[in-house]
Amino acid sequence: MNIKSIRFNNNVDSVGQVTINLASSKSISNRALIIDALCGGHSQLQNLAEARDTRLMTKLLNDPSGIIDVKDAGTTMRFLTGYFALTGQRKKLTGTERMQQRPIGILVDALREIGAEIEYLSNDGFPPLETVGFSGQKSTRISIAGNISSQYISSILMMAPTLPQGLQVKITGKVMSRPYIEMTLGLMSRFGVSHSWRDSIIEIPPQSYRATTLFVEADWSAASYWYSLVALSKEATVTLLGLERNSFQGDHQVTQIMESLGVATEFHDNGLTLTKTNLQTDKLLWDFSGCPDLGQTILTTCAALGVECEATGLESLRIKETDRIAALQNELAKIGAALEEQPGIWKLLPASKLDPSTAVTFETYEDHRMAMALAPLALKLPITIEDPEVVRKSYPGFWDDLAKAGLNGAVD
Repeated sequence: MNIKSIRFNNNVDSVGQVTINLASSKSISNRALIIDALCGGHSQLQNLAEARDTRLMTKLLNDPSGIIDVKDAGTTMRFLTGYFALTGQRKKLTGTERMQQRPIGILVDALREIGAEIEYLSNDGFPPLETVGFSGQKSTRISIAGNISSQYISSILMMAPTLPQGLQVKITGKVMSRPYIEMTLGLMSRFGVSHSWRDSIIEIPPQSYRATTLFVEADWSAASYWYSLVALSKEATVTLLGLERNSFQGDHQVTQIMESLGVATEFHDNGLTLTKTNLQTDKLLWDFSGCPDLGQTILTTCAALGVECEATGLESLRIKETDRIAALQNELAKIGAALEEQPGIWKLLPASKLDPSTAVTFETYEDHRMAMALAPLALKLPITIEDPEVVRKSYPGFWDDLAKAGLNGAVD
């Protein structure tokens, strides 16, 4: 079924009391699938994400054809480029029009330096590309920029122990999304691979992965939308199952951010409970370098709460599923908020007051996080979300879970 939009009529102002079995982590699932493939596919991977990107990764890892269509899955493109290149598989990797606009040159340059043969099929530095072969390791030490995408680094790190001489990876410049690199290394450790990380150099000796049993925890990125819903509710008690206090995921920082925006977090054995509390600030300062995927959620929440926000670390949002900075500027303007950009700093000037009688239609730009970040505004005014099925990319049950919380949207 092709749903064009979902409409909320602003007939509830709270999510009340609800328990949600939260979606599994796409980030952990996709890394685990690559690593498991490198140890023969003999692991027991439990609670894998139902996200479209994870289903696609599972399919493409075992696809015997020579053409690999990753569609709009950036992680899949970057991880499979490293995987096919350094396992010597000849594959043509392509994707959507937007995917062909997303840079991959930094990763390709690093893989070529290691010894992979890769050719661009259209524009240099961008997909589509072809992994032609890997005749042997040419370098044991590479340098790679850390301020563009941690996925380039993770792609290479996961392959490093399989190289005949291992690899030293020197990360240059500011490290964006460091928790995602730590997640990758942590998962590699779970599969028996050791490493050292001193200053800017990660060293991984040659060694073999060992199959294991891994239970994938719930997704902290998905949890962030529930934090936003609680923050915008008049009252709320939301229990999210499957989240871990000591998580690999950098987006667990949402607990700290949202505390000042009126959400208390209480951990228990099988997850956590969120409770609506009082707003504690009228201006939020936050560096999103370690959690850029929270940017849309937090800025939208602040805009609706009347809280100014000064954000740093959002550079990578320009090269995501859409240009998320431009998308936020367009959509938040519809509720009277402004997102101003200065070199390295983004300043949100919130809406003075939301008008609950004025209906707003939001575009989603083929971006799952735009849809889910904007959805909590349904607690404040009538909204319509266009192309709501984009949430399948990471959280297929999102709209169903909202309905459990009392936000029943009408689909068109």
